[in-house]
Amino acid sequence: MSLVRRAVPEDAEELLRLRQVLIDSMSGADTSTGWHAESLATVRGRLADPDGGFAAFVVDHPERAGALAALVVGTLEYRIGRPGNPHGRIGYVFSVATDPGARRRGYARACMEELVVWFRGRGVGQIDLTASAEAAPLYESMGFVRTPDPLMRLRF
Repeated sequence: MSLVRRAVPEDAEELLRLRQVLIDSMSGADTSTGWHAESLATVRGRLADPDGGFAAFVVDHPERAGALAALVVGTLEYRIGRPGNPHGRIGYVFSVATDPGARRRGYARACMEELVVWFRGRGVGQIDLTASAEAAPLYESMGFVRTPDPLMRLRF
């Protein structure tokens, strides 16, 4: 039996906590937490829709009841097809986070493996993610490669 399970609406607060762990680890990131309260209902709603284009896979914390040890979240995206992905289905991975007290146990890898299975089951032709230098070896061991695509962003 796998330690990994699909997250449910009751996990929303813990998802936000682990998302904050990830944010806090990024150099120069805005580490404020005031957004949690506003985000909670949205996260619960997305977790309540098992057929939507949003999935989170988690491992329960082995030492803290009600807490999560690890989290991986992904969304389905669509772009016009191209060679190698004619249907244009793309998986995007974000919020890969492990509780500091539960690291180096393989939880993030196990969650990633489940998310990849979920994407494949939905006909995804490619999976994209951004990786920190610390996380890159995990993704490389799963077959991910760096791409030359530059990322730009516009915020509103």
